Amino acid sequence: MAPTYDHPGERAADDPIRLLAVRDTPLSLDEVFRAVGDDAAGGTALFVGTVRNHDGGADVDALGYSSHPSAEAELRRVAEKVVAEYPVRALAAVHRVGDLVVGDLAVVVAVSCPHRAEAFAACRKLIDDLKHEVPIWKHQRFSDGTEEWVGSC
Repeated sequence: MAPTYDHPGERAADDPIRLLAVRDTPLSLDEVFRAVGDDAAGGTALFVGTVRNHDGGADVDALGYSSHPSAEAELRRVAEKVVAEYPVRALAAVHRVGDLVVGDLAVVVAVSCPHRAEAFAACRKLIDDLKHEVPIWKHQRFSDGTEEWVGSC
């Protein structure tokens, strides 16, 4: 049986969603990390998605992200599901739109929780659900001149 704790720091914060954005400007790891700082958090998990130089066996030169006007509202809905399921002390998620090149940051998400296992699980759920549910599309441009649209994220 797992131990139970009575300290308020073991529970989710009252308002843990600290930063949510879909932006056309470069993303900052420091901004996201600072947003999830919480004295009651013993674990912080951060995921960074970058533009890689290949996909499906083809070389990628660049890509562009576009989003539906509802993307930020959907991102909030996804974040609210995560904080309902885990004892989140703080959560942040930002996704880039516009033209990006190899190495650029495309998405940064972070979650802090009382313990590391919860932080890892909550962060994984946040990025996975963001990828599958938030209406953001990727337009990849390959070195051979072909291009491809990819569904959410």
